[in-house]
Amino acid sequence: MTAAIPRGPGRPAGGSAKVTVSWHGRRLLLRLHFYAGVLVAPFLLIAALTGLAYTITPQLDRLVYADELYVDHVGTAPRPLAEQIAAARAAHPEGTLAAVLTGDGARRTTRVVLDVPELGDRQRTVYVDPYTGQVRGTLTTWWGSTPLTTWLDDLHRNLHLGPVGRNYSEVAASWLWVVATGGLVLWVARRRRTRRARRILLPDLAARGRRRTMAWHGSTGVWLLVGLLFLSATGLTWSRYAGAHFTAVLDATHSHAPDLDTALPAAASTGSAPAGHHHARTGGTGGVSGADRVDRVLAAARTAGVDGPVEIGLPGEPGTAWTVTQTDKRWPVRLDAAAIDPTTAVVTAKTRWADYPLPAKLSKLGVAAHMGQLFGPANQILLAALALGLICVIIWGFRMWWQRRPTRDDRPGRRGPLGPPPSRGAWHGLSKSALIVGIVLTAAVGWALPVLGVTMLVFLAVDLLVGAVGRRAARRPV
Repeated sequence: MTAAIPRGPGRPAGGSAKVTVSWHGRRLLLRLHFYAGVLVAPFLLIAALTGLAYTITPQLDRLVYADELYVDHVGTAPRPLAEQIAAARAAHPEGTLAAVLTGDGARRTTRVVLDVPELGDRQRTVYVDPYTGQVRGTLTTWWGSTPLTTWLDDLHRNLHLGPVGRNYSEVAASWLWVVATGGLVLWVARRRRTRRARRILLPDLAARGRRRTMAWHGSTGVWLLVGLLFLSATGLTWSRYAGAHFTAVLDATHSHAPDLDTALPAAASTGSAPAGHHHARTGGTGGVSGADRVDRVLAAARTAGVDGPVEIGLPGEPGTAWTVTQTDKRWPVRLDAAAIDPTTAVVTAKTRWADYPLPAKLSKLGVAAHMGQLFGPANQILLAALALGLICVIIWGFRMWWQRRPTRDDRPGRRGPLGPPPSRGAWHGLSKSALIVGIVLTAAVGWALPVLGVTMLVFLAVDLLVGAVGRRAARRPV
């Protein structure tokens, strides 16, 4: 289907000046890509820089917190956990015992986690040498993360601005896939006349000026595409608004990770205590008789096949079981969990990684990979490469904008400060059916990703304002 339009800048020449609908679609996509690049790229740049810093947190922790995280000498056998807990409580009697985490290596210390009311959502973690029982140090942690990692994590997620700051990262995650896929379509369309993959995958080093910048921008973006789509998707799963929709889908399809039932059989049969479920960490109670029972609980879990590094959670309510959960998020992950009666050392319930629904597995694996945990140093290197590549693509994009600026304005003696946006009115050349489908799809995506929808409306308002200002300026007498 074609539409006749007057010839103008960027329009193909021809006797009848007939232009395909796909050409109008590319023009419309180019204008969207331009506005997203100018207005969203600063958010993406911040996310890339802060994400790059976060990729090296394991090495930074090793450097800054070596005394707390590692022992000086590896002994022949670790002391009982009860002795290690006693040493930690002797040094820090405040708060209540919440959990104990065994080390994920021979040199790692044991972490005794205390809930202290004045710390709010943070915990006090006491690091104990498992071979000597000596307390190595104490840190204020957040879900097991050191203060440095927590600080960099907050910087990446919300710029230390709290809930309001989370909007920045959701803007970046919501638009990243749009910018990346739109850029791919535009780049391939620009190279459609050549059949050589090299022209798409590698920059043209013979080009000069803006064409050379565009070559680096486009070819690098192609190499980054899969990784950027992954970062966008996984980032959205725990974002503020789109993440809520993702959780609703998991609720509707019963695709959450299985809950570990911590209700003890006797308590459940008599109704003397409410049932509980194990989450990332259970709150401790000072009245639990027997941190000395922790070794029996751990032994029972080991017998049940819960091996490797684990977190032992104390019950948050009377009549509920202790929990032992694997914490190894490296591939292949070990995330089995068991509920154990501390009195009888009997396993009362168990969840296995193999029993997770596929969406829950993909979510867990995606988050671990996004945080650089799934494949260890290789994962960190890949994330760092993606962040650096995205930073370069953004810089090249702004450079193209600068190189596109007119050297002279229509008025003699004046220069244009910045490059103009792509020409307006591309949607006029689209068919009604294409417009209806586009509007419906845009509305659906805007509902699923609310921040994307709102910012797209902002872009439309900016575009209309720019058009109105341009028309008024054109009507002014010279």
